[in-house]
Amino acid sequence: MKLFNILGTRRIWYVLSSTLVVGSIVAYGLYGFNLGIDFTGGSLLQVRYEQHRPETSEIIDSITSLDLGEPVVQPSDDDTVIIKTQFLDNGQRQQVLSVLEEGTEGAVVEESFESIGPTIGKELRDKAWSAIVLVLVAIILYVSWAFKGVSKGPVPSWAYGVSAIVALIHDIVITVGVYIVLGQYIGLEINVMFITALLTILGFSINDTIVIFDRIREGLRRSKQKSFEGVINESINHSMMRSLNTSLTTLIVLGALLLFGGESIRYFILALMIGITAGTYSSIFVASPLLLMWQRFLKK
Repeated sequence: MKLFNILGTRRIWYVLSSTLVVGSIVAYGLYGFNLGIDFTGGSLLQVRYEQHRPETSEIIDSITSLDLGEPVVQPSDDDTVIIKTQFLDNGQRQQVLSVLEEGTEGAVVEESFESIGPTIGKELRDKAWSAIVLVLVAIILYVSWAFKGVSKGPVPSWAYGVSAIVALIHDIVITVGVYIVLGQYIGLEINVMFITALLTILGFSINDTIVIFDRIREGLRRSKQKSFEGVINESINHSMMRSLNTSLTTLIVLGALLLFGGESIRYFILALMIGITAGTYSSIFVASPLLLMWQRFLKK
């Protein structure tokens, strides 16, 4: 079987990954996070107009007089809007509904309403980022322990853990970067569901990476005469189709859920699709080539 010289073209993949990561960081610097009420606190009101839905600007103008800060109005379906405001009590909610009904021919039906106080929002935000950091630390410790048997090989066991973490950070940064850009143009928000998607992506991506690392470990045991670069390249080639097929079938299922799964999980599924694609790519083209970089760096 002809082997692809993936390591020979690693500079191309490094440039591509660096471009995506830097682009994500630049997007954060320009736009910042579009945080949902889970993290900022506030109220989210979804209403449906039984007849004609006014223009977004008209809806904003009608509720501005209630002194609710700077409300965000996002059209959902043809007759539905989602209104995000500062924290509303029950009386203020009724005022908003009354104002929305003024000047409309049909009734305005409240479909959902949720509120989160600013203190709870800050606590959720802190816990979300703490969860991600703890998962990353746990993964690097586990991978270092799992590969302790190769400590006397070309690179120490911790190099496998660090390489896996670099690939995971690559996946997270790119996924967040895409969400930041989409948040700027179509109003996607970073909320608890998005953090759940990130944690799921971490699990999926590390699985792919460990499969390839395990191939490398077995290759080092069997092929004492081969160079480290040759073992890595062969291991990637033997694992690549498995990784691609697994990811492709997962993306097909997620694609069906994205189209037919409903509005409540649509953007959660989108985050998974972005992260799984980035994770499959990084396992093949980022994590494993980094081992060769570690070997050459430690030799110096």
